Amino acid sequence: MLAAMAIGLPAAAQTPVEPHPNPTALLAGADSHAAANKRLAFDFWREVVQAHDAAKTAQYLAPGYIEHDPNGTDAFISANGTARKQPVKSTLDDLVMIVAEGDYVTLAFRRALPDLEHEGQTYTSTWLEMVRIANGKIAEHWNYALKE
Repeated sequence: MLAAMAIGLPAAAQTPVEPHPNPTALLAGADSHAAANKRLAFDFWREVVQAHDAAKTAQYLAPGYIEHDPNGTDAFISANGTARKQPVKSTLDDLVMIVAEGDYVTLAFRRALPDLEHEGQTYTSTWLEMVRIANGKIAEHWNYALKE
């Protein structure tokens, strides 16, 4: 912004984050390994996280699963099992992008947060979730989380 001001360009406000218009289109790709990993992460998020169905975690998580959320594996899994179970949707709410590189998949979601400078208003940002896939299961998970 300072650079824009210095050269006389108008400073732009934050552009709102928008979900992808067709999230399932993000699963396609020329690399079949990456496409399979994206599908696994996508389905885990649909069936376990978004639908709040912790009973399905064994279907997706590898033995020895590693959780990097500071609240631990139990907190991550129980958070998805304590909320009221929802029907499984064919897509993911607020998915902006899904990217796979080797055994790593990153899902980017639109998130509305309270605007601390404007009471009662929100702004949008991007929340990232990353998983590592090993032998067809999610072996590791990272996200931005604060210790509760």
